[in-house]
Amino acid sequence: MKFSVLLPTRNGGPYLENCINSILGQGYDDLELIISDNANTDQTPQIIAQYAADPRVTVLRLEQPITVTDNWNNALFSASGDYIMMMGDDDFLLPGYFVRMAQIIEKYEQPDCVLHNGYSYVAPNSIGQNEHAFYSRAHFSFAPDLTREGVMSLDQRSSIVHDMFRFKVRIPLNMQTTLVRRDKLPKFQPPFPDHYALNSLLLTADKWVFSPEKLLVVGVSPKSFGHYFYSSKYKSGLAYLGVNPDFPGMLPGSDLINGMQMWLNLLKQNLGDKLKGIEVDRGGYVRRQVFAWYMQKKLGVLSMADFMANLRLLSLREWGGLLLSLFDQTSWSRFIRIIQSSRKSTGEIQWSNLQPLPGIVNIAQFSDWITHHATLEQKD
Repeated sequence: MKFSVLLPTRNGGPYLENCINSILGQGYDDLELIISDNANTDQTPQIIAQYAADPRVTVLRLEQPITVTDNWNNALFSASGDYIMMMGDDDFLLPGYFVRMAQIIEKYEQPDCVLHNGYSYVAPNSIGQNEHAFYSRAHFSFAPDLTREGVMSLDQRSSIVHDMFRFKVRIPLNMQTTLVRRDKLPKFQPPFPDHYALNSLLLTADKWVFSPEKLLVVGVSPKSFGHYFYSSKYKSGLAYLGVNPDFPGMLPGSDLINGMQMWLNLLKQNLGDKLKGIEVDRGGYVRRQVFAWYMQKKLGVLSMADFMANLRLLSLREWGGLLLSLFDQTSWSRFIRIIQSSRKSTGEIQWSNLQPLPGIVNIAQFSDWITHHATLEQKD
């Protein structure tokens, strides 16, 4: 069973070495690590050169920078493994990942996709001015229908996609937590390549397996899109992704939500036969943007004047939809979380269940700490 690990990188030098070591140090030989060097100008080329003698490593050097989506596809088109996994340069694998994936693949007779959980790590100075690191014991909080290992039915997967059209997210949209058969993975599409690919696979895959196990760590660093999301640097984040959201009825605010509207439109366009009667919920879109405005104001990104100006953009019908959100459990949960986190740091406001790590100053230290922690969890 051959695995292809795609590692597109753009100036990820401070984090890259730990990520690569976590992949190659697994003790699993039947894999290839494809590093797409997106015209890096930091120490990345020198770090990559350290692994030149390892036959499992392939380096694709680009002389001019390209978009995130194009860089992902550049790595994908060079892959030859049976299964594909995506890594960011600030992520890392926990020991035993490939062995465990091979066991699941054999048990369920070569499924198209394997979805699992992980941990989250927020590096210092990644969100606002957080001086120390944070982590979450679970990268994603799954609903009660996803708590045990097993095959996900097509009805279950379709309902997850249908909820996306209501702007309700029930699975992690990070590609790192889903292993995919190479012959089933579609070409990545902008604006958020993993979001479109995963939802397309939810609708088209023959067999999709879920495991609640935490097998890797999804990192957030000062170079991640999460760093830009609720900050005055969000325009730089869009440039980093190569995203320019534009569609009828677009509101200012979260470009993550605007990007979601774009890939939902694309999903409907390309897979309309599997989405009959399903349309993007305008009310859900407006609620999420108003929530984003409030968060941006709370975090000092949006002024009160701009906040009020944004509210004036809403139609009477959209105001009526906001009133209906008083009966929406998800909206109430977000509101309660804001109230409870009023004295917390910027990172803790944006991510629920974050725990501080004052003794950890970089991702390499966290790698050692979480590996030991995960081992103790398994023994318990």
